[in-house]
Amino acid sequence: MEVWLAAGYCVAVVGFAYVIDALARRAASVSEGGISGGFVYRKDHDAWQCPQDQLLWPQSFDPQNRVMRYRGAPSICNACPVKDRCTTSSSGREIQRAVDSWPASEAARFHRGIACTVVLLGLAWPLGTALTAPGPGSLLVLGVAVAVALLLSVPLWSHLRRNPVFIPEGVAHRSLDDVVTEREAAATALARRRSGYGSDRRQPGTEATE
Repeated sequence: MEVWLAAGYCVAVVGFAYVIDALARRAASVSEGGISGGFVYRKDHDAWQCPQDQLLWPQSFDPQNRVMRYRGAPSICNACPVKDRCTTSSSGREIQRAVDSWPASEAARFHRGIACTVVLLGLAWPLGTALTAPGPGSLLVLGVAVAVALLLSVPLWSHLRRNPVFIPEGVAHRSLDDVVTEREAAATALARRRSGYGSDRRQPGTEATE
């Protein structure tokens, strides 16, 4: 009985590992859908199409987070009738897209690593039982269970290898820190320009004299 339980446990754990991988993939898909917020990616143009049928074009690539950043034209976004529900930025709406497919992404490799660890833990029981020398018949059952578990888990292991890194060409490379710094500099420059307007320098209650 112990031999059959160990063999069944070994195969069942592989199924559990696939459940972990499927849940992680689904969570990533839901998260990406929430980030897109109704925007549709147009692969033929490498651009995002907003609900108002305007396109956001690639602006920069973040090599650290492996995402491409797309931004709409400020002149179009600032004149959009639904801008207040879309973005508060005066530089246009920005949206991101992971350049790596799910099996090649860092998040996928992390969860695949967890799934493969679960598979290894599942092999521990039948292998430990085999070391007690239960007999030829029991060893055959355990050997078949281990072999089936390893074969079923091959797709999980295959995606752990490092895939070729895709680096987009013709797009500026900027990290998240660079983007934040640029935004702060743009906000400071805008504030300085506004402080130079005569209407802003005029004290309340005073009138312009000729």
